[in-house]
Amino acid sequence: MDARQDRLHSHTYHVEMKNVTIALDEATLRDARRIAAARSTSLNALIREFLEQLTRRESEAQKARRRIAQLCRQSKAEVGARTWTRGELHER
Repeated sequence: MDARQDRLHSHTYHVEMKNVTIALDEATLRDARRIAAARSTSLNALIREFLEQLTRRESEAQKARRRIAQLCRQSKAEVGARTWTRGELHER
């Protein structure tokens, strides 16, 4: 590695990866390989990116749900008396 490459990679670190096996039908596999090739990446990288995005979105959604629950518990809002009937709500 030359000095320029060394500077670019000075903050890299080793992350242990685990291998998994998935079963796909031929058409899905063929299409996924085509998509990966069109994106100049590997099928492995395509799947890894998808799963990373999925887990990140789920984690963010879970944090948001916890925050909403926390805000609800802290809220001073009160529900007033009901001044309407079900029929009034559905009048057209």
